[in-house]
Amino acid sequence: MPTTLKEAASSTNDKLSFPARDIRYLLERGYPKTSSIRFVGDRYNLDRNERHILTRVIVPPKTAVTRNRKKLTLKEISGKMVLVDGYNVLITIESMLEDHTLWLCDDGFVRDTRGIFRSHKNTDITHKALKYMCSILSKSSVLYVKVLLDSQMGKSGELAALIRQELVSSSLRGEVLTSAHVDFDLKYAGSGYVIATADGVIIDTVEKVIDLPAAIIEEMNSRVKVILSDHLHQIHTNCIKS
Repeated sequence: MPTTLKEAASSTNDKLSFPARDIRYLLERGYPKTSSIRFVGDRYNLDRNERHILTRVIVPPKTAVTRNRKKLTLKEISGKMVLVDGYNVLITIESMLEDHTLWLCDDGFVRDTRGIFRSHKNTDITHKALKYMCSILSKSSVLYVKVLLDSQMGKSGELAALIRQELVSSSLRGEVLTSAHVDFDLKYAGSGYVIATADGVIIDTVEKVIDLPAAIIEEMNSRVKVILSDHLHQIHTNCIKS
């Protein structure tokens, strides 16, 4: 776990700790992830949401190491072009602002587990999330920012306009595009871009990645609590609203 995330307390009674331990045991011995989670989930009588959390948080050891090696720090993206997986990044930041639990996953990336992608709506929280995202990029002195949004999402054009305004307000050079094939565009953008995403499938394909929500959490420092159990890390951001 990155030492820059504030360790506040230990929660050894987390219901998912033992299932997580057992799943990792199986993965280390080469068993497939999907069947391992199904087997362990049945053994512990886990519900659908608990299995979803484990699916998001647990990553096979070799994959976790490879992904973590691709992750850049804020200092390392200075002067570089950043390609942002718009909804992936913004929804996670919104989860912080709305006090939802985030998870520090095995590969070192921060993720939420609400699964609201298709039902996302632009709200005042979205505006705040944009400010956080653009602020962290501006402070990092990036050369150029390109944000991609899924055109199949409702109000994606409206969100694109809001992001363009915030880029200008933050003195960032960049553009915002909607696309019907965002994942493909991210995967094959080329080595000239650092990709901002926590989507594991995309991370596995690209060369360099930045985890912007994690970077925001690191910057917040003492205003964030990371509740550590033996096998899972919960991130609580109930002081971020100011």
